Amino acid sequence: MSSVRGKVVLITGGARGIGCETARALVGKGAKVVLTDLDEGPLGLIGEELGSSAVTVVADVTDLAAMERAVAAGIEAFGGIDMVLANAGIASYGSVLNTDPIAFRRVVDINITGVFHTVRAALPSVIERKGYILVVSSLAAFTPAPGLAAYNASKAGAENFASALRLEVKHLGVDVGSAHMSWIDTPLVQDAKKDLTAFAEMLDALPGPLSKTTTVDKCVDAFVAGLEKRKRRVFVPGWVGAIGWLRNVITSPIGEKSSLAQAPTVIPKMDAEVAALGRSTSARNIDSGAVVESDH
Repeated sequence: MSSVRGKVVLITGGARGIGCETARALVGKGAKVVLTDLDEGPLGLIGEELGSSAVTVVADVTDLAAMERAVAAGIEAFGGIDMVLANAGIASYGSVLNTDPIAFRRVVDINITGVFHTVRAALPSVIERKGYILVVSSLAAFTPAPGLAAYNASKAGAENFASALRLEVKHLGVDVGSAHMSWIDTPLVQDAKKDLTAFAEMLDALPGPLSKTTTVDKCVDAFVAGLEKRKRRVFVPGWVGAIGWLRNVITSPIGEKSSLAQAPTVIPKMDAEVAALGRSTSARNIDSGAVVESDH
């Protein structure tokens, strides 16, 4: 029997992509889900599809009171929260010198403070049920890239948040993991490729598997397995784990050589494209106010 059967899983950024597809997979294995997002339309559609197995709440992860209301709705419907998938995240584009400071702050607020609010709101119930929390970090926590400083910093912060939380709650019977993915074929990556030729060129120039994009389905399989087995680390694809071990080499002068060679060309081009767009993040984030639900 699946270890998620009968469990209640809170998923942020549940309207599309990884969050949405993970919710479908978990319900297929007998779990109940509590889904949050700012994108009301798609969130309502997945809620209708999953029926009595899901509760959906329009909520901004940067608002602690909103996340507390979402958790309360899940507890009222299903009796408690067993697991958390802190998945909501966005990215911004452009160099530190030229990126929009508001966009930078929003990335950090969602990707770090949003994780804190999600965990803080759910933690009493998760402790009561001796549950599990999976914080979505990224390969970006190990491999900084020029033009993505806000995303890199926030995902490194998310990883360290998860590691500190693990030390605090292990003795209470709660397990904590962090997920680290390379490029996943989600709206976040699709939007960046569409907006910026410099981003696509940077991807293409990466060595070997680092330039490849993984399907959402493979990411979902890894997330579900992580939740079932209460894993300390989830890597998508599996080779990302080796990159984690090599992070000190990657940020050494030798490891930075390729990025340093690219930067004089890629960064001015990216900044020019961002200026032409008139925004430092995807149009969807600005137009709808939605939290992009998927990492990478």
